[in-house]
Amino acid sequence: MNFQELQPKVIEILSASGISREEKLKNLCQLLTDQIDYYNWVGFYFANHDTKTLHLGPYVGAETDHTVIPFGKGICGQVAESNANFVVPDVKAQDNYIACSLTVKSEIVVPLFVNGVNIGQIDIDSHVIDPFTEADERFLEFVNQEVAKLF
Repeated sequence: MNFQELQPKVIEILSASGISREEKLKNLCQLLTDQIDYYNWVGFYFANHDTKTLHLGPYVGAETDHTVIPFGKGICGQVAESNANFVVPDVKAQDNYIACSLTVKSEIVVPLFVNGVNIGQIDIDSHVIDPFTEADERFLEFVNQEVAKLF
């Protein structure tokens, strides 16, 4: 299924009634891991601007010890400060990378804005080197625009 075909499914999941925001986000993570073969870990981190930390939200994939990440640390922490997408084609070539698993080869992180404030991000790990394209970035920006409507 291509990104264009996934867009209505994203909207359907996020607009479902009778389930919590957490469940919607978890279902969204599941959709993305099920439908995009190189999305091997999909999750959300949410910012606490007072403590300058990111906190793990709903995710699908291998368990992670990285439940709290300081701003500036790792790819996610850098996105919390830069407010910009960060694509890492090969995590081994990245200095400020927090290793989650030996199977992770690449990562993409796209910030989530609500009313112009970066409240978190979607984080995706892949077991493939350099799979992420500009199409992934545009799709994940769309995903986050839809997610922002939940806040």
